[in-house]
Amino acid sequence: MGLILLEALAALVVLLLIVWWTMFSGRPGGEPPPREGDAVDKKLAGTRPPSDPPEE
Repeated sequence: MGLILLEALAALVVLLLIVWWTMFSGRPGGEPPPREGDAVDKKLAGTRPPSDPPEE
């Protein structure tokens, strides 16, 4: 029984290490601001904002 609990604890520790690593391993200053002309801007250039809902 103790071996099962020890294995479960080890799995929990590994899970927490993976979550911690993915949360705090990014760039020191965060993501850089997007440059003008990036693919995101080109993709959004052809879209229109949603129209206003009709007033009653």
